[in-house]
Amino acid sequence: MRVHDSAPLDNAEPLLDVAALRADTPGCAEVIHFNNAGCGLLPAPVLSAMQDHLNLEARIGGYEASAARADEVRQFYVELGAMLNTGPDNIAFASSATHAYATALSAIPFEPGDVVLTTRHDFISNQIAFLSLRKRFGVRLVHAPDAPEGGVDVAAMADLMREHRPRLVAATHIPTNSGLVQPVAEIGRHCRELDLLYLVDACQSVGQYPLDVDEIGCDLLTATCRKFLRGPRGSGFLYVSDRVLRAGYEPLFIDMYGARWNAPGHYEPVRTAARFEDWEFPYAAVLGCAAAVRYARNVGVEAIARRTPALAARLRDQLAAVPGVRVLDQGARLGALVTFAIEGWQPESFKAAVDERRINSALSFRGLAQFDFGDKDVDWCLRLSPHYYNTEEEVDEVSAAVADLARLGSSAR
Repeated sequence: MRVHDSAPLDNAEPLLDVAALRADTPGCAEVIHFNNAGCGLLPAPVLSAMQDHLNLEARIGGYEASAARADEVRQFYVELGAMLNTGPDNIAFASSATHAYATALSAIPFEPGDVVLTTRHDFISNQIAFLSLRKRFGVRLVHAPDAPEGGVDVAAMADLMREHRPRLVAATHIPTNSGLVQPVAEIGRHCRELDLLYLVDACQSVGQYPLDVDEIGCDLLTATCRKFLRGPRGSGFLYVSDRVLRAGYEPLFIDMYGARWNAPGHYEPVRTAARFEDWEFPYAAVLGCAAAVRYARNVGVEAIARRTPALAARLRDQLAAVPGVRVLDQGARLGALVTFAIEGWQPESFKAAVDERRINSALSFRGLAQFDFGDKDVDWCLRLSPHYYNTEEEVDEVSAAVADLARLGSSAR
């Protein structure tokens, strides 16, 4: 995949053969897909892996098909471990990032008065989970403040670590509602110094940036496979560090896959991250995820990490020049999520007008990001998220479409 095409956006090597990547992506012929932060378009090898396994299940039976494909299923753990710089035994499959996150939280024996220290930009489901812990167990929830340029103030967060000695430190690497990229490795260094448990939500960063769990310094990391990794829906994973496994953490509702019932009144968790998995698996999805990770690694995650944010920066710059459009992204580092507000439109009608132009996008509302949207004084925005298989011409076309719609919104006022 690392073949020469046109000059890269930042003149860095290696170049990607974008035409070949688009030929590998059937959806590119149908739409301008700028909703990779929701779901990336499946590449052909991922689709083929899933279809082949479903056909096998139909021919010989589901149990028999999973047994026949055991070696290929194992590659999910091998490939993902290699991507994250960890071993296959540290990876657990999950049905979603939220499932992985909730399973991880359930393994922590919270007590009344324990502190969860997080950021103001953590994903909505994570924030709700923390509030649920507060409601049920009396856990205290502390949010670290933001820096003036946007994103968490790491020094202030470290001070809060020393002050509260939290039971858990949590951070979302890239929030779903903006282009912000949080400094998770800097947070991790402070967690290691203070021996604090650290959970990272990498839902929007896996497949967009290289991730090294040792460099991040996290004990637990969760993500989905459907976004920038370009895997199927209904799939995600949990990384569990060796120290967490050695300490005996296990999910609240461990099942027969993750534990052995070795006496009528006793069970023993398995030694690997499989203790966080359930017995039932969507094996076609697991094989699709393995193919998606392999595909991303063959393309080159470093190359993806150059091209994808650069496409977003091009889009962000063009949108910022459109009268009536307000780009909302703030932070010292910005990724491939571009959010903006537009005058003269209601959210559903604006999204419908964008859809009519065969441009895939996503709406985001204040209810998904209470702190962030409150600070920015917006109730809704449109999110556009290109990926490495998108083109500069598509960026320009989308920017022109938004400019046309902005003019229509202005004339309607």
